[in-house]
Amino acid sequence: MIDLLQLEDRILAPYGMRSKDSRGRRYPESEHPFRTAFQRDRDRIIHCNAFRRLEYKTQVFIYHEGDHYRTRLTHTIEVAQIARTIARALGINEELSEAIALAHDLGHPPFGHTGERVLNELMKDHGGFEHNRQTLRIVEHIERRYPNRRGLNLTWEVREGIAKHSTDYDSPDIEEYEKEKQPTLEAQIVDIADEIAYNNHDLDDGLASRMITPEELNEVELWRINYEKVRAMYPYEDFKIHKYQTIIRIINQQVTDLVNETLRRIQEYGISSVEEVRNCPERLASFSKSMEKKNRELKRFLMENLYTHHRVIRMADKADRIIRGLFRVYTEEPRLLPPHVYAKIEEVGKERLICDYIAGMTDRFALDEYKKLFDPYEKV
Repeated sequence: MIDLLQLEDRILAPYGMRSKDSRGRRYPESEHPFRTAFQRDRDRIIHCNAFRRLEYKTQVFIYHEGDHYRTRLTHTIEVAQIARTIARALGINEELSEAIALAHDLGHPPFGHTGERVLNELMKDHGGFEHNRQTLRIVEHIERRYPNRRGLNLTWEVREGIAKHSTDYDSPDIEEYEKEKQPTLEAQIVDIADEIAYNNHDLDDGLASRMITPEELNEVELWRINYEKVRAMYPYEDFKIHKYQTIIRIINQQVTDLVNETLRRIQEYGISSVEEVRNCPERLASFSKSMEKKNRELKRFLMENLYTHHRVIRMADKADRIIRGLFRVYTEEPRLLPPHVYAKIEEVGKERLICDYIAGMTDRFALDEYKKLFDPYEKV
C-alpha cells in the first residue's frame, strides 16, 4: 500500500500543507489506513445533507428558470475543479483545496445573495447572518453523523479555510481562527477559484438567457480579444461554440496568470514553509495587476448588465418576499415548524432556530412551503 504521507512529502512544495501537520480535529479520531485527513474531510462534505441541497439552491437564476443554468451545486463543483488545477500547478495540497472548495457555499440560504441579505436583516438583533459563519455552523453543529457529538468533525485547516473565505460578497467573522494570520495557500486559491468560476459561468448563463449580448460584451477586453480570436479560428462554427471556446480561453488565461503571479510572490517573499505563508503581510494568491484590472472590468460589466437586469431584480424581489413571509409566520407561531425542528427551540433560541431552518431550505422547498402557508387552497 502506498504511504500517502510520504508521498505528500515527496511531491508537495515546502509551502504546501501536509496532512500529517494538521492541527487535527475537535474530537480526536484514529487515522484512516488509506485516506489522508483532508481526503476524509472532502468525503464527509460530499456525503452531508447540506451538500446535496445545493442542487436546488440559486446561483443567479432560481432553479425553475431553466435546467441548464448553474445552481449552487454546479458552481461548487466548478470551483473545486479549478482549485485542484491551481493547487497541482503550485505544488500544494489538492485534497485540502478541494475540501474547502466543496464546503465553501454549504451555508448559503435559498435564492442566493438575496436570501443572505434578507436573513441578515431579519437577524440583525439576534447575531445576524453570513453564509460563511453559517457554513461553519453546519459543519460544526447542525450536521449529525456521529454518536455523542455534533458536526462533521473536520480538520482545523478546512474549518479555517471556510472561516477565512473572502470575496467581494463575503466578510466572515473569524476570531476563533487566528484572525491576524493568513490562511493556508490552499485556502487562498479557493477564494480566487470561486471568483473565476462565478464570473465566467455568469457570463455563460447571462448569454444563454439573452440578458446580455455579445455586442454589449465588446466593451469588456477579456471577452472581446478572446472572442475575436475564436471567431477567426472557427469561422464556420455557430455562436454556441464561439461562446464556449471564448469562456474556456478566459478561464485558462486567468488560471495561468494566477499561478504565475502567485509563484512570483512566493519567490519575492522567500516563502519556504506553511508558517511563512501564514505570517506573510499579504495574501500570496493573486492575479497580476494587469489581469486584476481586466477582471474588475468584467465584474463591473456583470454588475451593471446582469445582476441588476430587471428580470434578475424581479426574481430577487420575489425571493425577498418569500423569505420575509416565512420568517414572520414562523416567528409569530413557531409550532408551524416541523415537530423535530420545534423540539430544539429552547436549546437554540427561536430566531436562530428559524434562521437555521430557512437557510437550510432549497429554493424549491421554500417555494412549496410558502404556498402551503399562504395559499388557502394548498394542502398543508
